[in-house]
Amino acid sequence: MIEKKFLKLCKDKAYFKQHRKVLLAISGGLDSMTLLNLLYKYQKELDIELILAHINHKQRIEANQEEKQLKEIAQKLGVKILTSSFSGVFSEKSARDFRYNFFKKVMQEEDCTALVTAHHADDQAETIFMRILRGSRLRYLSGMKDRQPFGGGELIRPLLEFSKTDFPTVFHFEDASNFENTYFRNRVRNQYFPLLETENPRIKQAIINLGTEIAQLQKALSDLTKDLNQNDLQTFRKQKREVQVFLLQEYLEKFPDLQLRKAQFDEILHILNTKTNYHHYLKNQYELIQDYQTFKIKKIGPKSDSKKGAILLQFEDIIELDNFCFSFGKELVGGVVQMIPVSRKTSIVLRHRQSGDRIVLNSHHKKLARYFIDEKYSFQERDEAIIVEQFNEILGIAGIVTSDLSKNSKRDIMKDILYIKKIDR
Repeated sequence: MIEKKFLKLCKDKAYFKQHRKVLLAISGGLDSMTLLNLLYKYQKELDIELILAHINHKQRIEANQEEKQLKEIAQKLGVKILTSSFSGVFSEKSARDFRYNFFKKVMQEEDCTALVTAHHADDQAETIFMRILRGSRLRYLSGMKDRQPFGGGELIRPLLEFSKTDFPTVFHFEDASNFENTYFRNRVRNQYFPLLETENPRIKQAIINLGTEIAQLQKALSDLTKDLNQNDLQTFRKQKREVQVFLLQEYLEKFPDLQLRKAQFDEILHILNTKTNYHHYLKNQYELIQDYQTFKIKKIGPKSDSKKGAILLQFEDIIELDNFCFSFGKELVGGVVQMIPVSRKTSIVLRHRQSGDRIVLNSHHKKLARYFIDEKYSFQERDEAIIVEQFNEILGIAGIVTSDLSKNSKRDIMKDILYIKKIDR
């Protein structure tokens, strides 16, 4: 019986060991109603509290009545149910996005740490086959995972090892639209698979096995390359192109909402092998940042005004800022101490770089941007550099360089000292 096998699987894989409040996505179809019955039956054994979430897609006349009946079933079982109605232009993608955004919202509001869906082995075979037809990369042909991060918690698919033929006859709603071939998945289910099964009656299992082997291959490659620093540019460039492709794909998995096309992926690969100290906008507010030693992808945050956040240092003030201690007029001892001649007649400004900054070095004015490039400072180092300014002129950069303007020989009023010492945090 499916019941005992299901319970054993949940315990063996510890699906719910870290979860107490569990959100079940329920459509009213055979799949989700079967899962509802199983989870409700074994609530005590699994030590979980069930909450239901239902989306009324408003695409069928029966939808409102089905929603009403699901609420009645939930009330009879003593299980909380939350519902929402789809809005917008309907498509497979828009409906899916709407559902999962609603599930995330409910998880947060109800303090659920797991979302459970009723995807099963037949769904898995369909998903892999659809991805093959769409030309998806090899790693995505492994299919759906039985568990993955989602909404601040986890998405669990405990029925992936069960076929729909394993499900008992339980109360459910039949969706007539499942037999219409308007949508891609329906065509795969109703047309393509029946035809393929005339050639191989076990085609679904063959596709699932293929997905399993691909997942195992990905895991093996991940283990073999785990000691390689993904973000070290020199290490990356030493690898064969095939290894580079894998490493970059692994790294991009950290950014699920980036979703790069193949051409964009190839462009990044080219940049990493040919460019130095390079910024490149990707999409969805992500950018590639590459300096002389490393590269990284990060979300672009809102631009801040560099003048905001500037700190005024008065005579005899001592402050700690980032990784430095600044002392205006009071000597710092121990370790390497940078000393910048300053005047006590006005405050010292500590700030980050601004567009158009110039510094006097070797009796010549030099753009600060050019200085950073010539000295091979990374973008991160440039952004984090603390500029020392007085009389609207740059006197130095903490831990990096001192301007000619701060020398006593250049300006007699520079009789005091700003002491700068790097500190460990």
